[in-house]
Amino acid sequence: MKIKSYERIIIHRHVRPDPDALGSQVGLAEIIKTSFPDKEVFVVGDEEESLLFLAKMDQIDDEKFNGALAIICDAANQERISDKRYLQAAEVIKIDHHPEVDIYGDISWINTKSSSTSEMVYELFVNGKEIGIKVSNHAAMLLYAGIVGDTGRFLFPSATDITFQYASELVKYDFNRTELYDNLYRMNENIAHLKGYILQNFTVSPNGVSAIKITKEILAEYFLTPEETSKLVGVLGEIEGIRAWVIFVEDDGLIRVRLRSKGPVIHKIAAKFNGGGHPLASGATIYDWKETEAVIAELEHACQQYTE
Repeated sequence: MKIKSYERIIIHRHVRPDPDALGSQVGLAEIIKTSFPDKEVFVVGDEEESLLFLAKMDQIDDEKFNGALAIICDAANQERISDKRYLQAAEVIKIDHHPEVDIYGDISWINTKSSSTSEMVYELFVNGKEIGIKVSNHAAMLLYAGIVGDTGRFLFPSATDITFQYASELVKYDFNRTELYDNLYRMNENIAHLKGYILQNFTVSPNGVSAIKITKEILAEYFLTPEETSKLVGVLGEIEGIRAWVIFVEDDGLIRVRLRSKGPVIHKIAAKFNGGGHPLASGATIYDWKETEAVIAELEHACQQYTE
């Protein structure tokens, strides 16, 4: 087991983290710290203000990467890895549940049947009990948060019998689930107002495609940052007639593309626009509003070709 071979381990994940990215990254760090207390373990990357209740990142010098093991959680392609210093590490391990977009790492563990990377990290514990792998209460909370986040509170098809089994084991640990759900899904007044704007302004094409554009002006009107809009990505999912949808959010120098689907495969579309993800939930990046038409056209084609 490579983790046992290294005295210093640095764990990364993808940029603009979601609960699964943070849950798997920091949950794994907590497992290693609990199981091997003499090891140095760090978590690095950009921070997401709305998820600081889950974890904060470590600030470390470049020299820490010399001779270290780097583990990348929940990042299908190298472009999306937060903190490129993993390239300075002695070895790199990739742990991910997305369809493989980019082959990287000295060791790669990919399971596209897993609901989340957090589920995979818990599986590491399940299979490693005999060699002293342990899960703390804090690690259990982080992994549970990651599973909840990536399964849409167990509503998505990705939630399998194994997912429910692991979740049932994780809730036996000592953490406050009610508080966790409140933190994950709390919506402030400004976000609620933007949700109203989206529901009042969406349209649906004959193929079942819906697209919403949130410009800087709209963000300013509702006093929101681009990051805060991530809570609204699923708002169109319960509307009859919508097969797939995209929310474009303007940021500094780029436009975030948040894609979701009820059936048509969309991660290949995301890959064409500097992104990736799951067949039914993906993200991408474009740099001009003119490109939104190309994204929508790809989504229209996917929905037109889709048969249930």
